[in-house]
Amino acid sequence: MITVTKKDLIDLGYGTSFATDIIRKAKQLMIAKGHTYYQSRKLDRVPKEAVEELLGITLPDKN
Repeated sequence: MITVTKKDLIDLGYGTSFATDIIRKAKQLMIAKGHTYYQSRKLDRVPKEAVEELLGITLPDKN
């Protein structure tokens, strides 16, 4: 599973607070899908697919 962090989103050009919001909403999406693992406050990684679903775009792969 490819994951995305706040830093990855900032590197793509998103602002700090917007990147934080994206991660928070992606965690909420994963919890709604039944993945209770994402309820942890310290967890700062979310699946790339969740972020893509929220934003409606395809994120580039890291090389």
